[in-house]
Amino acid sequence: MGAAHRVRGRTMSVHFGCTLCGRCCHGLRLPLTALEARAWLRDGHDVQILCEAIPWLGEPEDPSSLAGYRRGRSFAADSGALALRVVVILAARFAGACPNLKSDMTCGIYPRRPLVCRIYPAEINPFRELQPAAKACPPEAWAPTQPVLERDGAPVDPLTREHIGAYRALDAAESGLRERVCAALNIDCAAVADEGFIIYSPARERLLAALEPGSGGSGTPAARGPWRLVSHRRAAVAAITAIGGVGVLGAPAGAGCEYFGLRPADGGED
Repeated sequence: MGAAHRVRGRTMSVHFGCTLCGRCCHGLRLPLTALEARAWLRDGHDVQILCEAIPWLGEPEDPSSLAGYRRGRSFAADSGALALRVVVILAARFAGACPNLKSDMTCGIYPRRPLVCRIYPAEINPFRELQPAAKACPPEAWAPTQPVLERDGAPVDPLTREHIGAYRALDAAESGLRERVCAALNIDCAAVADEGFIIYSPARERLLAALEPGSGGSGTPAARGPWRLVSHRRAAVAAITAIGGVGVLGAPAGAGCEYFGLRPADGGED
């Protein structure tokens, strides 16, 4: 179990066994690799683009740090005079049951299911601790009689560790592709990191075309204007503006996106 798969500081075991409740297959934004996103779109389902951005004031000294992890899965951009790293996530979106969930709560595309489905409920982010209470699974799935899922912050199953490593590698390798997709789709808004996400819902055909090898999404990104950093908090927008960035309060009208907040907005609303 290498350090790349370990949640630092965790020294307990977590037990888990799937109960086929199907809760983890309902109402999700499911992160996908580019290849998985193309397959999902070809199957006639929807994929959204989630964007967040980190003001980037200097390179991390330690590549194994949180800043190093974020750098690896992002691309460089500018917001006015402010340097950024932009994180883009391709996510399958469905309300209610996953379109591939069968009536017996098994997966209809099990042999080709996305990597995140193979990894769940383990965490992909090496800095995020597995919290059973935050998962959709019922309490009996976490009973001590279930098999050990994780020990000392690392999954015990070699295949799960392999899938985590594969997802992280693709997440980093595809950052340039995601940058080109944003350029092709005129995406230029991102939420302030750790506050929320800006969500775009492009037409299936348009996103699929941008993702296809050899398409407009596979060349050098075209010159573009500054990225806009979005928050629902006036203080955050003021702070971004004060350091030279282009800050916007709420999703800009006409940008074709929505804001999903992780922190209370001004006025006490989420």
